[in-house]
Amino acid sequence: MKISVIGAGNVGATCADVLAQKDAASELVLLDIKDGLAEGKALDLWQSAPINRFNTRPLGVTSDYEATKNSDVVVITSGLPRKPGMSRDDLITTNAGIVKTVTENIIKYSPNTTIIVVSNPLDVMTYQAFLSANLPKNRVMGMAGVLDTGRYRAFLAQELNVSPKDIQAILMGGHGDTMVPLPRYTTVSGIPVTELMDKEKLDTIIERTKFGGGELVKLMGTSAWYAPGSAAARMAEAVARDQKRLLPCCVKLEGEYGLKDVFVGVPIVLGGGGVEQIIELDLTDDEMQLLHKSSDAVKEMMDILDKK
Repeated sequence: MKISVIGAGNVGATCADVLAQKDAASELVLLDIKDGLAEGKALDLWQSAPINRFNTRPLGVTSDYEATKNSDVVVITSGLPRKPGMSRDDLITTNAGIVKTVTENIIKYSPNTTIIVVSNPLDVMTYQAFLSANLPKNRVMGMAGVLDTGRYRAFLAQELNVSPKDIQAILMGGHGDTMVPLPRYTTVSGIPVTELMDKEKLDTIIERTKFGGGELVKLMGTSAWYAPGSAAARMAEAVARDQKRLLPCCVKLEGEYGLKDVFVGVPIVLGGGGVEQIIELDLTDDEMQLLHKSSDAVKEMMDILDKK
């Protein structure tokens, strides 16, 4: 099994680290355009293998896409990170060009791969990768839902003073302030969260989740990396090991939830075949309205990309 991670910055390096420690692949390629960066991080990662007890062999390369040949899974983290005052939408023009070039190079050497997009703005960049890859829709997806639910569950665990391991949740819609957390599908060891927390506190956590990325940008002056890198690694592992995980991911909808030709987050079954099933939840009228509103916001950005 071979996994390639494009972009050796904070997110890409974290993703590679998590994948290596899980022994998710026999070959792990880390590629970057900055001379020596991927090589150095791959070497550093390999030197941690005896300490963290893994066998995955990382290889770092500079702009050498041939090294990614026959990758089973490719994670795209390339692109500019957000800076204070920037929205994800500000990144469309620059990052679309980067994702297009990266995807075309990936497909040249791995025409049957599965692509996981992390670059922002996430939903639109997943659309860009889909256009550039010319792969079936089940082979191109975006990462955001796993990250957003991670933030949501972390905030809930902190407020309830329970283990985050016991919290399960689903979020839908676009990655950003129009995302749609679903309290009805949020549980703590099977107990509905609405029985453990009042509505006011839950609404506060939902709002914090919607702007979770921006909160970190304000604190650090750049985008997050531990949680995004780990989220991408979880998805890559699910495909590489054919785990059939039920996860919220950004995928192309063709009629599900009454939405068509748009990339938004919905629950899917993720395995060796990529997106193996899209789960259609029985949403209330209010939830469906919020999902369509979020989809409209994504579609506006997709239209901007189409006009460029």
